Amino acid sequence: MSQYNPTFPTDDNAALSAIIETMADFQDNATPVDNLPPLVMPYYDTMQVVAGFPVPLDNDELAQNVDLLRMLCPNPEASYLVRVHGDSMVGVGIYDGDILIVDKSNRSPSEHDVAVCELNGEYTIKHVANRQGILFLIPANPAYPEIEISPDDAFCIWGTVTFTIHKPRN
Repeated sequence: MSQYNPTFPTDDNAALSAIIETMADFQDNATPVDNLPPLVMPYYDTMQVVAGFPVPLDNDELAQNVDLLRMLCPNPEASYLVRVHGDSMVGVGIYDGDILIVDKSNRSPSEHDVAVCELNGEYTIKHVANRQGILFLIPANPAYPEIEISPDDAFCIWGTVTFTIHKPRN
């Protein structure tokens, strides 16, 4: 299999958009991630980058290639992308405009997982809690209330978030 080396614009937002469009094209064509060419980037496993005092880096470190697509998708054949709209999950580091990688094979998330849910025809991301047999959607922002799922509600879990993609924030 040949190496997959897409050319992306240098602007960060344009580059992210190009990656999303490329991955969306694969998803639109219902191509399993396992059949896709790798999206490979160099990874410097032996280089330590600290968030404290600077350390000298040896630029001659040998890199190994990492296939990002397969690293970020634990179940690639069951993974998809969604873009976040809103701020109900900022407490767990998910912000408006972020891209989520969702594993649709995990439709039984723990209370600590973030799930993509459909409630009465609308989609949301929340923690799902089961309290004495009653399901609740729990936001990670105190400005939003918990939502109790009643037996009359149309409710479905579409998958569990495995990774969040966003630029660093101040």
